[in-house]
Amino acid sequence: MVMKTVPEFFGSKVFDERMMKARLSAEVYKSLKQTIQKGKKLDASVADAVAAAMLDWAVENGATHFTHWFQPLTGVTAEKHDSFISPAPDGRVIMEFSGKELIKGEPDASSFPSGGLRATFEARGYTAWDPTSYAFIKGKTLCIPTAFCSYGGEALDKKTPLLRSMEALNTQAMRILKLFGNTDVKRVTTSVGPEQEYFLVDRAMYEKRKDLMFTGRTLFGAKPPKGQELDDHYFGTIKPRVEAYMEELNEELWKLGILAKTEHNEVAPAQHELAPIYTTTNIATDHNQLTMEIMQKVAWKHGLVCLLHEKPFAGVNGSGKHNNWSLVTDTGVNLLSPGETPYENAQFLLFLVAVVQAVDDYQGLLRMSVATAGNDHRLGANEAPPAVISMFLGDELTAVLEAVENDTPYNGVEKKKIRLGTDVLPRFVRDTTDRNRTSPFAFTGNKFEFRMLGSSNSIACANIMLNTAVAESLRQYADILEQAEDFHESLHTLIQDTIKKHKRIIFNGNGYDEAWIREATQVRGLLNLPTTPDAMAVTLEPKNMELLISHKVMSEAEIRSRHEIQLDIYCKTVRIEALTMLDMVQKDIFPAVETYTCHIARAIDTKRKVMADLPCKAETTLLSRLGMLLDSMAQRVELLQDALHREADRGDWVSKAACIRDEVLPQMNALRAVCDEAETLTDAKAWPFPTYGELLFGVK
Repeated sequence: MVMKTVPEFFGSKVFDERMMKARLSAEVYKSLKQTIQKGKKLDASVADAVAAAMLDWAVENGATHFTHWFQPLTGVTAEKHDSFISPAPDGRVIMEFSGKELIKGEPDASSFPSGGLRATFEARGYTAWDPTSYAFIKGKTLCIPTAFCSYGGEALDKKTPLLRSMEALNTQAMRILKLFGNTDVKRVTTSVGPEQEYFLVDRAMYEKRKDLMFTGRTLFGAKPPKGQELDDHYFGTIKPRVEAYMEELNEELWKLGILAKTEHNEVAPAQHELAPIYTTTNIATDHNQLTMEIMQKVAWKHGLVCLLHEKPFAGVNGSGKHNNWSLVTDTGVNLLSPGETPYENAQFLLFLVAVVQAVDDYQGLLRMSVATAGNDHRLGANEAPPAVISMFLGDELTAVLEAVENDTPYNGVEKKKIRLGTDVLPRFVRDTTDRNRTSPFAFTGNKFEFRMLGSSNSIACANIMLNTAVAESLRQYADILEQAEDFHESLHTLIQDTIKKHKRIIFNGNGYDEAWIREATQVRGLLNLPTTPDAMAVTLEPKNMELLISHKVMSEAEIRSRHEIQLDIYCKTVRIEALTMLDMVQKDIFPAVETYTCHIARAIDTKRKVMADLPCKAETTLLSRLGMLLDSMAQRVELLQDALHREADRGDWVSKAACIRDEVLPQMNALRAVCDEAETLTDAKAWPFPTYGELLFGVK
């Protein structure tokens, strides 16, 4: 059998541009492209023709069912499968799929989070085909990417507001480009390349840890003798078992048209990373959700488990998802690429300061967009950015902005005063400055890398907020420049004023430095929102709500529902962790330590029977310490139970979340500290779970 090459099987499970051209008539294809590119309404006859072509292609590739694949507010994807079969008069069945079934579905929406948008007994919801994202085959099912809304039309998913935010940004960016005389551009889109970090652990060990199975992270675990201190895992030789996993993962992703590009070992033992080539944001969002799903499925086949939690192991790096974001025209121009001419440079600087202003004005929304219980454990150390948002531009670009701000010569490549639109902005080569691993939002040549996302996050929310915030900056600029008598003079003044007003957000130093945190909050007035309840509090601020409402990205009801849902998920996530801790302590850890304590006591008694004056000092000291730990363990269990009762008694999600943060989590940390110390003193054969050392170094 001749093996196919990657170019031959890449995208083989996707109804992409190649399939459309090959299987649709020229007229139908042209009409569909008008719908995709310009938002033209899809004619019913065109929908039927597309559905028929999809059916033929899917059946040829072994599909028997179809589903409207969507992204509800649970953070994962959802799908309900229907077969293609329809009864024939002679008792046989035929395969059918109509345009109506392609365009709209009616899933039961009663059990998906709605944040009070609808009553639980109101079951009807709708899924609507997103033709800008390609349909694909997963297993034996044709998956049709869709938006998901309630019976009343409110968005119940992550896709709908994302598409709205992309349209808002396109509208405002086109106004700006028109002012610069760009008449060829018909559309501006955002593109994203989300790097994905993850851990791989042995499946047999995973199945012996209730905490990993129920919560995705280890709730207990003493530090092993070796962690990541030597940095010998980073970019190290990939172990055979992991390499086999990565090979199959790549093949499965490539079949789905996912541009998996880079793979390597990350810093922590058992940690790895996959990075794709960038693509349009809504497609990148679909692809990242698929990537996470396939990572876990392929790992299971290899006797492994893929952990996507932001902090599955204490004391080593957590896992993030770096959101590489840029603006691109349909003519192929990256609007965040500096360029070489005055015309391009002035345009670049305006889009650059638009992002600077957006991040400064809406830093709270950006922090909120990545807020989860898991990410709270990750942010602030081990290559994860701090909770205070700042922007890294590098020394050279910062110097350029300073020169523009002050009307002074730029002392870089060319010493000349910069007047935008008349003088040439010095050309600077990409990557003239080092990368800043502590920066939440870093410029990296022709894009921004938003590093705060957690590894299990959907990238949708962060990009919704980023797109909309930048759209607002551009809206303000367009309103000013469209009325300007002298465009170049007004442009220059606008960029200067924006730099002066928003330069506080620019910081090129060490984000972990306590002195920076003090400066950021006390001198610059930047927000420090260390936990999810802190970050969620900004959601309902009038300025933030007005942003999303004015650009028609979310209604007030949709904003309030998402606020409630995120707090609900936060509380339930931590409550599940706390209950898992109690279960593990009471049923496993306490009995194991008590059994070992009794074993030590019997050993002391036996020795003293043999030799009455034997001091048994080491055993007695150990026995005493274990006894104290058992007493402390029992006490901490009671305190954690009491904290959970207090949380349950709170009436609303805001106060529940505050109780989780201020009372439940501290008690969990205290209980863990006692149990982790007990692990270091208990016989390894008696300890009921695989240890950190076994988990982190167990995959060969």
